[in-house]
Amino acid sequence: MGRFRDPQDPLFQALNSSISFDHRLAPYDIEQSLAHARMLARSGIIGDDDLEQIERGLAAVREEIDEDRFVVAEGDEDIHMAIERRLTEIVGPAGGKLHTARSRNDQVATDVAMLVRAHSLEARTLLHGLMGTLVDFAERHLDWPLPGYTHLQRAQPVYLSHHLLAWFWKFRRDLQRFNFCMTATDDLPLGAGALAGVNFDTSRMFVAQELGFRAIAENSLDAVSNRDFVLDYVSAAATCAGHLSQLGGEIVLWSTAEFGFCRVSDAFTSGSSLMPQKKNPDAAELLRAKAPRIVGRLAGLHGMLHGLPLTYNKDLQEDKEPLFDAIDTLELCLRVAREMLAGIEFDRERMAAAASDELIAATDAADLLVREGVPFREAHGIVGGVVRAAVERGKTLSELTDEELSELAPALPPERFRALLEPGAWLESKVSEGGTSLARVKDQLVQARHVLDEA
Repeated sequence: MGRFRDPQDPLFQALNSSISFDHRLAPYDIEQSLAHARMLARSGIIGDDDLEQIERGLAAVREEIDEDRFVVAEGDEDIHMAIERRLTEIVGPAGGKLHTARSRNDQVATDVAMLVRAHSLEARTLLHGLMGTLVDFAERHLDWPLPGYTHLQRAQPVYLSHHLLAWFWKFRRDLQRFNFCMTATDDLPLGAGALAGVNFDTSRMFVAQELGFRAIAENSLDAVSNRDFVLDYVSAAATCAGHLSQLGGEIVLWSTAEFGFCRVSDAFTSGSSLMPQKKNPDAAELLRAKAPRIVGRLAGLHGMLHGLPLTYNKDLQEDKEPLFDAIDTLELCLRVAREMLAGIEFDRERMAAAASDELIAATDAADLLVREGVPFREAHGIVGGVVRAAVERGKTLSELTDEELSELAPALPPERFRALLEPGAWLESKVSEGGTSLARVKDQLVQARHVLDEA
């Protein structure tokens, strides 16, 4: 029947079918089908009685899907054909009129755009919740000192609130990336047909408004071939997962006996099958591990799209599983990160002890010399020599005598040098905008609350 004489080989059917995974597009397909049918009736392409039957049938299909009663029939290649087939079974010939003035090419592109838009909104919601948790934690640990690190070596002390807010601003940039994903899905593909448009005077803007799109895709060739919004979403997800991975990595380090800065709640840890004493931060480790999974999905999508001639090619079917997996992985990780963070307990004494290592006041000592008129590069070398001498003599910086300081750094005033070694002096000296002094951290918190209110 039709163009083909011979039936499809079962192997090809297995390769070609997408119903096993694209069923999650069903809600979007029904929503756009309703808008499309209303447009067809509004344009006089189908009758009002046809529209009434299509609306009734699609409502019945939606109910079957929602109640997990929808049956995929043999020969249903994808969810779009399955819904249309079931619609026609319910309402008869009127169901066959639904596909007038559209192709699966523009239909699928529209469904995927709607899904990306919905999950970009969900990512924004989940990020907002995580960012709120970080702000709450920063306020509760406002003046808790801990070492800041470069190269995983103690560098300069900071407040825990300042460190937590660093993650806030990373996640704020992620939120902005998902904002862009919303913009990337603004143009409605539906109405482009297979590739060249359709033979009916349709109202694409009516459909766009029904479905919440701001505009229509201006070029039919671009409309059916465009998957930039898929790349945009998975790219944003990969970057966000990278931030979650870094956060997880820090929690893994901080919860070790060697650091001892925090304790992860039992709800997000697991034990050892052999060693009874173990409490492993597995949730944080998995946050660390999930990022490359999403990055791999992004690389696969770029590989699939690269070099494709216009317009639709069956290769584009391969956009869905990587996209779906990226969505599921990211949303789970965002939920886990928020709940795990909310249950973490920090050890103030342990962090303060680590932050009191006098060697990390070296930069402040160099700046003190600068205030005495010594060029910074020269001051850097002088203080480096003081640190080396203290280490070699088995002393802390404050244990160096006035005579030793005069010998090692004649321009360094001993009394002012010792004053800057007092607890808290290093932290409160960082008065520059964006610095870790309490006044600046409080400024950050005001800004962060403003961002949350505006997001």
